[in-house]
Amino acid sequence: MSRLRIALLLLPFALLTMAFRQAPLVNPPPIAITTKMSADNVLKAIKMALVHRGWTITATKPGEVDSTLSLRDHIARIVIGYDTAQVRIKYVDSTNLKYEVKNGTPYIHKNYLSWIENLVHDIQGNLMLLGS
Repeated sequence: MSRLRIALLLLPFALLTMAFRQAPLVNPPPIAITTKMSADNVLKAIKMALVHRGWTITATKPGEVDSTLSLRDHIARIVIGYDTAQVRIKYVDSTNLKYEVKNGTPYIHKNYLSWIENLVHDIQGNLMLLGS
């Protein structure tokens, strides 16, 4: 069999594999703050988690932190809203993370969802640490 025929036979499998790298983009549920904390300590917990995971803090204002993660040629931008009751992470945009909207549903590379899951976990841990 010629190389061209083999390549053409494998093309659908390659495209299917690439499709599995995407997942629906869903912002995580708000992170509840269960102990009495100041807004400064909530901000500190967020910043510690961002820095620990390699995110760059691009802007801060009361109740909001903008951050960017740059890995190789992949870039993700998020905004984290916070108060003394909860922390909310929201996707802003990305580069080279296969973001697209299909039938009204946004999709993104699965790695982004893992990065956000790790960030949520770290913020929760930091909130517990600073709240005790």
